[in-house]
Amino acid sequence: MSDEHRPTHIKLTDERRERVLNAATKFFAENFDEELSEFRREVLLDFFIKELGAPVYNQAIQDVRAAMQEKLQDLEGEFHEPEPEV
Repeated sequence: MSDEHRPTHIKLTDERRERVLNAATKFFAENFDEELSEFRREVLLDFFIKELGAPVYNQAIQDVRAAMQEKLQDLEGEFHEPEPEV
């Protein structure tokens, strides 16, 4: 299956999905002076999740990995106890 037709594994909770849909509706009304129908806002959200979900998620994972690596490197400098010489 090509990446283009592979469904995303990123899912929003019902509450978060509703908040995003409401925000999109408000954004369109305020910035484009246009009302979004229920269907159009659902399709639009699904499009953005498909197109942006994986890249944003993957970038977040990379950012967390880098932050954790930095913290792990700090551990040795911060907490290393010198061993007695024999």
